[in-house]
Amino acid sequence: MTFLHVVLPGNVDDVPSGGNVYDRRLCRGLVALGTEVRELAVPGAWPRPDDTTPLHRALAAIPDDAVVLLDGLVACGVPEVVVPHAKRLRLAVLVHLPLADETGLTPELAAGLDAAEREVLHAARAVIATSPRAAGQLKEHHGLAEVHVVVPGTDPEPLTPGTDGASRLLCVASVTPRKGHDLLVEALATVRDLPWTCECVGPFGADAHVRRVRELIDRHGLGDRVALSGPRTGAPLAEAYAKADLFVLPSRAETYGMVVTEALARGIPVLATDVVPDALGTGGLAVAPDDTPALARAVRRWLTDPGLRGDLRHAALARRAELSTWDESTRDMAEVLASLRA
Repeated sequence: MTFLHVVLPGNVDDVPSGGNVYDRRLCRGLVALGTEVRELAVPGAWPRPDDTTPLHRALAAIPDDAVVLLDGLVACGVPEVVVPHAKRLRLAVLVHLPLADETGLTPELAAGLDAAEREVLHAARAVIATSPRAAGQLKEHHGLAEVHVVVPGTDPEPLTPGTDGASRLLCVASVTPRKGHDLLVEALATVRDLPWTCECVGPFGADAHVRRVRELIDRHGLGDRVALSGPRTGAPLAEAYAKADLFVLPSRAETYGMVVTEALARGIPVLATDVVPDALGTGGLAVAPDDTPALARAVRRWLTDPGLRGDLRHAALARRAELSTWDESTRDMAEVLASLRA
């Protein structure tokens, strides 16, 4: 049996983010393949914790020459903690999102996080990204010799019934600036003359941004049409997908976009920004990020053009047949980690 130490954010089982779901599924999959996974969930406000002592202690407790997979959210902002261990441990860093790509950072903070990330990634023996596009960007931006790709998987899901085939919109994403709920509300305000409702499912981020989104909903008189439902998992999340006619993701930045493939796995047509090309493929409609008028035009076309709706349903079904499974993703990760033991 092989051994693997995995360093995770402390909220991995509390916050249903895409990164946390990915980490959890890969850990379970590796165990199923015969790997003894020793998880180290490290508390802290990553990537900029007030106290790095828990991470210091976690890494110091790992024996020399062990293979360690670190979630980049934990590792990439604190090179002063991670880099000293790089010579004695076989470190692989999984980058869900480059730290400087988070929305709302000051230029100074973004530059500092970018430099810290570069130092950590150059010290690691392997760097892993969750999409080909993200891997290419990391390799070029940080001057890395190689970046491995392990895309998120999907579970086999039944086709969803939807409602009337048009009017029920669904967005699954944390309510943070990067996910673009403010753009979505502004776009929906321009189609108030048409019948629709939109449910936004996902954890709430910073209070100020959540307040801004709620204020936009109130300002446009959409309180009875746009619902911020909070996080859902399991059967409640499956129910939200089952009612959806169109899945919408207005993100300003993504590395992959797991929720897009989760929608496509159910045959749900997708409207997203073009920051998720590896997840969307040819399975939906893409518009530029931060372009509210383009997003509004696309929603209006969906609601008024039966031909477009039919085309997007066919596209979703075709993409559904192409999606990777979590078993495939786990095997890809296992191959990367095996190379560190060679």
